[in-house]
Amino acid sequence: MCGITGIYAFNQIGRLNMINLARATQQLESRGPDNQGIFHDEFVGLGHRRLSVIDTSSNANQPMSDPLGRYHLVYNGEIYNFKSFRQELEDAGVSFNSSSDTEVLLHLLIRHGESCLLHLNGFFALAFYDSQEGRLLIARDRFGIKPLYFYQDVDKLMFASELKSLLEYGFEKKINKQALHLYMQLSYVPAPLTMLAGVSKLEPGQIITVDQGEVSIKKYYTPEINHRTRLTFDQAKDHLLTLMEQSVTDRLMSDVPLGTFLSGGLDSSVISAIAARHHPDLQTFSIGYKDEPFFDETAYAEDVARYIGSRHTTFRLSNRDLYDHVFEILDYLDEPFADSSAIAVYILSKETRKHVTVALSGDGADELFGGYNKHAAMKKVLQGGLTGSVVSGMGFLWNVLPASRNGAVANKVRQLKKFARLHGASAQDQYWFLASITDAESIRRLLKPDYVEEEAVLSQFKDTATNALTGHKDIMNHFLLTDLKFVLPNDMLYKVDKMSMANSLEVRVPFMDHRVVDFALSLPEDYKINGNHRKRILKEAFRSYLPGKLFKRAKKGFEVPLMKWFKGELRGLIENDLLSDDFIEEQQIFNVNEVRMLKKKLYSANPGDAQAQVWSMIVFQWWYKKYFS
Repeated sequence: MCGITGIYAFNQIGRLNMINLARATQQLESRGPDNQGIFHDEFVGLGHRRLSVIDTSSNANQPMSDPLGRYHLVYNGEIYNFKSFRQELEDAGVSFNSSSDTEVLLHLLIRHGESCLLHLNGFFALAFYDSQEGRLLIARDRFGIKPLYFYQDVDKLMFASELKSLLEYGFEKKINKQALHLYMQLSYVPAPLTMLAGVSKLEPGQIITVDQGEVSIKKYYTPEINHRTRLTFDQAKDHLLTLMEQSVTDRLMSDVPLGTFLSGGLDSSVISAIAARHHPDLQTFSIGYKDEPFFDETAYAEDVARYIGSRHTTFRLSNRDLYDHVFEILDYLDEPFADSSAIAVYILSKETRKHVTVALSGDGADELFGGYNKHAAMKKVLQGGLTGSVVSGMGFLWNVLPASRNGAVANKVRQLKKFARLHGASAQDQYWFLASITDAESIRRLLKPDYVEEEAVLSQFKDTATNALTGHKDIMNHFLLTDLKFVLPNDMLYKVDKMSMANSLEVRVPFMDHRVVDFALSLPEDYKINGNHRKRILKEAFRSYLPGKLFKRAKKGFEVPLMKWFKGELRGLIENDLLSDDFIEEQQIFNVNEVRMLKKKLYSANPGDAQAQVWSMIVFQWWYKKYFS
């Protein structure tokens, strides 16, 4: 696990930016604290920061070059099936100087070029340069587990694992108004957009080729529902178990200490249970919430740990512990990202890194097998029936009752209000509504005219993001496919990568093995969601691996106590700084009257989702002050 950056200069003016390569590489230190390496010739420069995991010797440092010095590779990630490729290459006469997956990947790219990417089992962002032909290949893994940003103008193309690294090369910073609108609506910036105009994210399963200065971008992989399994439920359950066993054991490969996240939920428990069967004295880690007993799942995590025989560590946090990390996280973010659960992931990663260098997590299972409340809501809408009609018909009531995330009853009202809005909408509109923290019209009122994006541009983006939901009868499976393509890489996987890499911790995600994903996409929807049973096949496949009480509990997320902070520790920051009238007027991005109304709603008896909107604004304003003021 590492950080990469680089530049391809198209002319002598572009070459001037080569002097910034070392600084751009240094910015990635938290992603790779163990070594820094740089390669450059006349027009191409490559930088690498290394977190040593496989072959910790200096022989595996990067940039890595072939013996003749023609080919050069910088790479961030892990290739789990590299040993089988190594054997094939050795049989073909290739000699190796290290035991790393990097050297195997280098020789695969030399022999097969981009065609080898589809045969890799792992996650990566990479840049491979042929100095003789002047050809650069940049690629990102199938599902976007590892990030990559790039910027291109007439003089150069630059890329990096993080936006802060890219900024070291120097270019004019300007807010991307489409990205701003979508961020305020979703709480994150979806690829290929970034908050800076001219900077893009490489999309999952995508490659950039630069050949003698000519740039092209294309997809090499797109997940699709293109076949249906003929397996019975019991056969499919057994096959899933086999695939997950293989995926987890593949990801136990490490030359440094390794453990798993164990939250007490089903997904991380499945991963930990499999790992414990194959990894002696497995270490497992969870966080507990002293002040939020409703969300504290440590009792379940500890039950699972005893059942599977792992060496378990619980980090017990107070709300003050959470709050004490807020500004640390805000300072690390180089692009606004307002999923507040990132705070818990950051602390879990920080504490886990004190014990191990690699952790396995359960991310991806909810999107593959239908584990979220929104999936159950969509299933009910699609089934129709009396419940949906009654809830929809009582929309007037949900609109007047207090709705917020700050109590069980108010939160249920909030959910019923959203459920009522689903009826009668198109599948695309239903999906977008469930993905959003507020509506587009509210954002238009909030933004100054210069920052309001055209409706046609936003509609085109929404249509592209949700095109899997168009013209299909199998809506539920295509709803999950859209989550896999859209929410998972832009929110969930982004969050885990960003917060773990801030603490130099490598996190591996066994549910995102392409064999598991392809199989999940082949399953009928009732294998995943049946009645009130979510993740049905996952539960049944691993029932014997875990304590029975785990399957009888309701799913819980974790809500960071934002409202308590807004009324307490953060109130001064809201009223006198980031959302103050003076700063809003000076900034000229938001309408001061709309911001006042949003703050008034936040502190009312019926805040609704105002706290999510306010948190999005706080994150944006902090970022704006750091990078623009």
